[in-house]
Amino acid sequence: MPRKRHRFQTPPPADPIAAARDSSLALRLNMGFFLRQLGIFLVMDLLLLGLSAAGLFLYAETRCADVVALVNQRGVPTEDALAWMEASDYTIAPLQRAPAGLSATSSWLPTSRPETWEGLRSWNFASYYTIEMPNGGQPYAVTVDLSGVSTGLYWAGVVILVCQGLSLVSNLFRSNRSIRKVLRPIQDLAATAARLNSMTHMSKREIESLTGELDKIDAAHLDSRIDLPPTQKELRSLAQAINEMMDRVNHAYSAQMRFVSDASHELRTPIAVIQGYAALLDRWGKSDPEALQESIDAIRGEAASMERLVEQLLFLARGDNDSQPVKMEPLDLTLLAGEVLQEEEMIHPERSFLPRWGEDPVSVYADPGLMKQLLRILMDNSLKYSPPEGRVYLRVTRTGDYVRLTVQDEGMGIPPEGIPHIFERFYRTDQSRDRKTGGTGLGLSIAKWIVERHRGWFEVVSRPDVGTRITVVLPAITQKEEKAS
Repeated sequence: MPRKRHRFQTPPPADPIAAARDSSLALRLNMGFFLRQLGIFLVMDLLLLGLSAAGLFLYAETRCADVVALVNQRGVPTEDALAWMEASDYTIAPLQRAPAGLSATSSWLPTSRPETWEGLRSWNFASYYTIEMPNGGQPYAVTVDLSGVSTGLYWAGVVILVCQGLSLVSNLFRSNRSIRKVLRPIQDLAATAARLNSMTHMSKREIESLTGELDKIDAAHLDSRIDLPPTQKELRSLAQAINEMMDRVNHAYSAQMRFVSDASHELRTPIAVIQGYAALLDRWGKSDPEALQESIDAIRGEAASMERLVEQLLFLARGDNDSQPVKMEPLDLTLLAGEVLQEEEMIHPERSFLPRWGEDPVSVYADPGLMKQLLRILMDNSLKYSPPEGRVYLRVTRTGDYVRLTVQDEGMGIPPEGIPHIFERFYRTDQSRDRKTGGTGLGLSIAKWIVERHRGWFEVVSRPDVGTRITVVLPAITQKEEKAS
């Protein structure tokens, strides 16, 4: 009896699952996520390195200026007194030569004080910072020991790098497992398509059409879909299953692609706060201990806030899976609004802010970090899309069982047809203006996610060339929740 033959020539692959893996889709997704996270860590490390160097330079310059002022009052110490200085972090040594080093008379050193303007500088931030003063023909050198501070900064940097390396490695393995799990249906469907390829009751044209469409789908074309005529129920069901599965994969991949944009949008304001306090240090911190301590505390707080924000954005990329932790606790919105308002007044001293709330606390049950992030987004949008002379209103009120947090501006407004879309990701009402302001179209979508997780909603009123009022409505804290806390 003759053996039954297939009606087409191309044999099925020996291992269809291995053939599906050859597209390296999982590798591309995993490497893309890894490189984005690595880029964010590099930017943060460069920022911290710059802040550390600036702080070390400012400390050394201020310390030398204090010592020079003391010498101007009491004179250069004798050789007997010099031995006692070895226990301190500075030394004063008479010079038998003319001073040497870099001058501070040019504009490259705006942090120098009048006491050290005539001095010449040399340094090695790992060990010392020296200013040599002419002193009317009796030159001397003031040297500040930086080895202790530099060693502390060095080990702090090592700890940060080790933690970042461990985070990268652990996230690489976690992401690889997650991506493999998501892509497993593709491998199974590819194996099914290969098995269907061996059936004799389907046409060669239909099978080749299905396999050709599958070959087109990779990490760069996750939006591709299979479109086949409904001539075979089995093929049509398989194509529909592949399309539905690709919708989920495309959504997950797009969420990862939005990660860097979300991070850059949200890290801009904390960096501006740090820069503002750095300017405060430069202006008043050298002579005002209170301003110095306030600036140090604020910079530390914002650095910690940026670290928390990066972790939140990692979870926000997976927000559709409801895996983002939200730590609820009683929160007075008037205190939070006052804190954010103080930051905005420091960053934008030329703008006019009009706060409106009473002396009584207005409490909700919310995550403080997420609520602060929400308020920053709304304030930032009001400032970007209103003229410099426009006023920005910030109100916190309670009506019945709900709390209303309102941010209002006197800016360009939103067209009526654009209001239903303002919370969509990457949506912009004015493309050209948004490029000038540096917006990414992600702020309000993040704000919407936060408000929905707090069981709230938005109320938006806007008129073109008049202004926009955005109100966040949240459930007020109940007596039961207040007693439980």
